[in-house]
Amino acid sequence: MSSLLRPTFTRTPALARAFSSTRASQVAKMTVVGRLAAAPEEVTVSNDRTLVRYAIGTSYGRGDKQKTSWFRVASFVEGPQKEFLLGVPKGSLLYVEADARMETYEDKEGRPQSNLSLIARNFDVLSRPKVETYESNDEGVVPEEPTR
Repeated sequence: MSSLLRPTFTRTPALARAFSSTRASQVAKMTVVGRLAAAPEEVTVSNDRTLVRYAIGTSYGRGDKQKTSWFRVASFVEGPQKEFLLGVPKGSLLYVEADARMETYEDKEGRPQSNLSLIARNFDVLSRPKVETYESNDEGVVPEEPTR
């Protein structure tokens, strides 16, 4: 019986893609979960097209050996999504799915440099920074800041 099954296995293509009818392509994607370094900013690029640019920091390690990696992200969002993203405060924890690519260029001295370019495809705000509040005194009055 095993000789009857052998031709079936040899005829099956090694890389069959049964889940999609589209052509196979190469892709580089990255997921970043980290804290927003500063409030996002809107930047105008060619042909009056705008994008929202921001940086996300991710930390690894413990104690004195903790290190932070910074990732610059560009997002081509429009309408309410853009307004929402521009309103996210510094320190918010973000989840970002992005297309990634390496870009090369020459710096001012003519040396070749490379840069990781992240274009956001999806983002979510996981948490916002805690708002610092003054504790009230016994009378329920918030103390004033000292004058200089």
